[in-house]
Amino acid sequence: MKLYAPWERAFRKVSTPFEHFLHAQTTTGIILMFMTVLALILANSPLTADYAHFFHTKINLDVGSWQLSHTIHHWINDGLMAIFFFIIGLEIKREILVGELSNIKVAMLPILAAIGGMLIPALIFLSINAGSPGAVGWGIPMATDIAFAISALVLLGKRVPHSLVTFLVALAIVDDLGAVMVIALFYTEQIHMLPLALAGASFLIMVAFNRFGIHMILPYFIVGLFMWFFMLESGVHATIAGVIAALAIPSKPKRVPGDFRQDAKILLDEFDKEPIDEKEGMSEKQKAILLKLQSNIDDIGTPASRLESDLHLPVALIVIPLFALANAGIAIDFSSIGTTIMTPVSMGIIFGLILGKVLGIFGVAWLAIKLKVASLPHGSNMNQIFGVAFLGGIGFTMSIFVADLAFVGSPDLIFQAKVGILAASLFAGLFGYFWLRFVAKSAY
Repeated sequence: MKLYAPWERAFRKVSTPFEHFLHAQTTTGIILMFMTVLALILANSPLTADYAHFFHTKINLDVGSWQLSHTIHHWINDGLMAIFFFIIGLEIKREILVGELSNIKVAMLPILAAIGGMLIPALIFLSINAGSPGAVGWGIPMATDIAFAISALVLLGKRVPHSLVTFLVALAIVDDLGAVMVIALFYTEQIHMLPLALAGASFLIMVAFNRFGIHMILPYFIVGLFMWFFMLESGVHATIAGVIAALAIPSKPKRVPGDFRQDAKILLDEFDKEPIDEKEGMSEKQKAILLKLQSNIDDIGTPASRLESDLHLPVALIVIPLFALANAGIAIDFSSIGTTIMTPVSMGIIFGLILGKVLGIFGVAWLAIKLKVASLPHGSNMNQIFGVAFLGGIGFTMSIFVADLAFVGSPDLIFQAKVGILAASLFAGLFGYFWLRFVAKSAY
């Protein structure tokens, strides 16, 4: 029996891919919150030296004279996070093929709102940090943490219409796509062409597997692992390999549902005709029929949907919590926290994630609706869009990830960025939640 966390019990009766997606994001959000608090406690306790030493411990992979050596922190950010980005890639692909982004009329509002929610925060950050070393961090306030944002909406339950959750999911998916493009194009210091070409060749091999109808996961996993390594060596951030690999995973079933129904009926009829073995409960023939039925079930599913479903739980329980534990722990000197927040980097992120996201998401959505370019999600209103715009200011996971890339080798700027990210995400999340719970509740 599949068990859900207590906060997910309300969803037990639903089984669509979208609801399973919400289950995973809610789980991730709650665990992420816990691990963030734990990281902050460890970083500000007598264990702070041990905490830092652990994540700076090196792990080596040796094959003959060849060696790959990185710290635990690096393995998490470049290795495990590739799985997180693989999930993002699968989600983007699903939304474009069959989700909210497959219908351009429905998708127009979240697409435009997401673009506004990326550009305006970046411009605000640049206006505050222009001409300073911190200007390179303009991509930090562009991101929205999908897990935290969706968790806040799910916790509101029936106080928000389902269409608003769908709008936020579509917006966050577009936002993730934008963040991936920014990382790939602007946060790559040096490109080594041979490894990059080998990564491209690996991707083409995976595409060939798809075209030849290979639905087994293992070949994609092996080639994808090589692609990740080549991407790591190329200078382009290795996590991009996760997104690219997701695009090659088959999204079409081997068999159509109509054929499955007919074959399943024949198999079940054969199953019923077999005598029941009193000791085993089923005859060997019945066991073989069930295996065949399971094979047919797999054939009407797709590798992309299976991987997305199977990987959500380990990503929620292992990858994202480890990332938060490794990256969210900042030693806070409360006597100087005011000075840190007032630095251009922190202020750029705070104003970008709060003011920029609201102006970008809400402002562009309002303009698009007024110009009749897009329409409001069914059953919602601009009051609710305003609250969702604040939830879009929860940057956390992706913002911290971009900060580490933007300010590599500059611990002071990374510290300032993380303080700004935590402060802005906390304010945006609480304000958005309470706005939707108390201020906007009369609208629905």
